[in-house]
Amino acid sequence: METLVYDAVVIGGGPAGIASAIKADSLGLKTALIENRDILGGIPLQCIHPGFGIHYFKEDLTGTEFIERLIDKLRVSSVDVYTKTHVHSIDVIAHDEKIVNTVRRSGVTRFVAKTIIYATGARERHLYEIGVVGDRPGSGIYTAGEAQALMDIYGVLPGREIVIIGSGDVGLIMARRFSLEGARVKAVVEMLPYPGGLTRNIVQCLYDFNIPLYLGHVVTGVKGRNRVEKVIVAKTGENGKPLKETEFEIPCDTVVVAAGLIPNVGLLEKIGVAMDPATRGPIVNELLEASIPGVFVAGNALVINDLVDYVVEQGELAAEGAKLFIENNGVPSVDWIRVEKGRNIRLVVPHYISGERDVVIYARVQQPERNVYVSIPEIGYFIRLTSVKPAEMLRLWIPRRILSRVNTRRITLEVKPA
Repeated sequence: METLVYDAVVIGGGPAGIASAIKADSLGLKTALIENRDILGGIPLQCIHPGFGIHYFKEDLTGTEFIERLIDKLRVSSVDVYTKTHVHSIDVIAHDEKIVNTVRRSGVTRFVAKTIIYATGARERHLYEIGVVGDRPGSGIYTAGEAQALMDIYGVLPGREIVIIGSGDVGLIMARRFSLEGARVKAVVEMLPYPGGLTRNIVQCLYDFNIPLYLGHVVTGVKGRNRVEKVIVAKTGENGKPLKETEFEIPCDTVVVAAGLIPNVGLLEKIGVAMDPATRGPIVNELLEASIPGVFVAGNALVINDLVDYVVEQGELAAEGAKLFIENNGVPSVDWIRVEKGRNIRLVVPHYISGERDVVIYARVQQPERNVYVSIPEIGYFIRLTSVKPAEMLRLWIPRRILSRVNTRRITLEVKPA
């Protein structure tokens, strides 16, 4: 068994992991980056559409261009990169000692680390998790990521007549992608009464291609033997349940499930990291440190983000947290201030702040609203927005000078009509 010792071990070779490894290295930490696939990049490798890097690189890049720039920065760093390396468990030995147990082609390797930066991304929800019943045809059912990989990496068109379940950004982008390749997107079906994706994607991916969007509808069944032949769609009632009397059929040969992502946190759960039911990721402080000291989490493993720019930003912040942890043998103890969810707030990250440094708060609302104030009454912070939507993450930068006004152990983020 091989044993390797590092200051920081980054698990996950997507945008968050690469960014955190580069930042940790620049801060003088001996850093290892572990990826279970044979190449780095994560999902952006198959994202050939634009919309990446507008904030981070100040350019509108495709996913592949974005990740190539990050990898170029990684190549000139001193980070030790281990691909084709599967992490099967983590052991917490002491406050400043964790062991990442891996399997590589050369055998079993133990990475001993003072800190871990966990950036494993998220997984897609599949058909069986969203209550779709009926036949189980041999082909024609894909997650959005699978369909995207088939088209953008392998050049394979999965089908000709498509129904997409879910109106999140990935589903919308796939609707456009299918249309550009000559397939016919018969419908995008969304159970909520409002779209799940960004407004720009609703316009550019659906309206521009005359693709029908069924809001307040669900796919209740799939029919077909060797391949998908049709889906059954119904309106939803006030309780969110499908109304039998409203059912209708849409003939198609392919169903694409774009029903959202779930943070990939299995390894963290096994070591007892406290989780937030709202984000389905870990509870963290402003440095993105989880409930186990020295374990930092970034990217979609922390919270599902809209923009890769936010993912990279979180990766760099986690590296800064790791540096602070190592310098002080732990994050300096403070009376942490709990960030509570107020009116029309579905989730908020981080969960605890110190009031001693500038903080970025990420949040999502429960319901769309227009002409509102987003506020934290305890510190007199508020901003006015023309609209808020569940699909669009709120990113609030709050300077230390404002947070220094806190004289309580909790603050509340809320949305109220202007």
